[in-house]
Amino acid sequence: MILSRYIARRFARMLLTVGIGFVAILFFVELVEQVRRFGGAGVGLGGAAALSALLVPGTFYTILPLIVLLAGMGMFLALSRSSELVAIRASGRSALRFLAAPSAVAVLVGLLAVAFLNPIVAATVQRYGDAADALDRGRAQTVSVAEDSLWLRQALGDGGGQVVIRAERASRDATTLYDATFLVFDAQAGPLRRLIAREARLVPGAWQLADVKVWPLAQPNPEAVATTAPTLELPSDLTAERIRDAFGAPEAVPIWQLPQFIAGMERAGFSAQRHRVWLHTELARPALLAAMVLIAAAFTMHHVRGQRTGGLILAAFAAGLGLFFLRHFAQVLGDNGDIPPALAAWVPPAAGTLLALGRLLRLEDG
Repeated sequence: MILSRYIARRFARMLLTVGIGFVAILFFVELVEQVRRFGGAGVGLGGAAALSALLVPGTFYTILPLIVLLAGMGMFLALSRSSELVAIRASGRSALRFLAAPSAVAVLVGLLAVAFLNPIVAATVQRYGDAADALDRGRAQTVSVAEDSLWLRQALGDGGGQVVIRAERASRDATTLYDATFLVFDAQAGPLRRLIAREARLVPGAWQLADVKVWPLAQPNPEAVATTAPTLELPSDLTAERIRDAFGAPEAVPIWQLPQFIAGMERAGFSAQRHRVWLHTELARPALLAAMVLIAAAFTMHHVRGQRTGGLILAAFAAGLGLFFLRHFAQVLGDNGDIPPALAAWVPPAAGTLLALGRLLRLEDG
């Protein structure tokens, strides 16, 4: 028990050291990128630093499995060079029993990351998106899924006006809205028109409205001068791709709200496949981190010296990197509906764990 606590502390310290180093590197990389992107918009060094701070948690969260891999490699190599690993193995401690402590720490880190870091990342991604939209001035459309309706917002020409759209239902790609209400706002004059259409179909450059009733809100009595038309076109710069992208990455939704968000999307008529895959992927994150520890151990948890050390380090990093990309490849297949979400999320960590255990058992001498 004492030895297990010692190994767990060593791994936790190494993970903290590697993590702090990567946070510093990521911050300066993002700082350079934000200065390059928004320097022309009048953003100074302080503003770029604030934007960079919003992006660092998301990037750190994405590469957390690789950070755990590097921390595991660093700890096992340190134990090997100090001959502590030899002494531990000589005492009769099996490799699998020895790995229980760092694996448990990795699982705990994964649980804490999913429970606490995931909502932080969702909040910072949303804040950065809002700030970037305000600086770009050209991305004035958003999508929001409520419990019983769908809301969109688009720019109205170059004058700063906007159109707010509410629909009871929509097609899966949001190019056709049913029982839709359009509120047209002018940047200075406020509400201009209200339109209700039985159906609104998005075509290049406009919404084609069917069975429309129009209220000119600038009039004292809009109902008295309201008009109807079988068809009407309302200019729009939206496209199906931009609407789909406006839903945002699944990472922008906290995991605690993700099941409700998925249910809302499906009620609005949209496919929530990407969000389902992301939910399962997040639930499988602790298992992925434990698999990274086992992969690091499979190549570096024995006495190494000389030139052989470099080869084993490269092999361990290549195996961990391969698992990292396999996870993302499986996620893409899941997003496209080629494999079920649970399979896309849980097969990569299971495969990495089994391969690492196979190598460890082959090297285990009892």
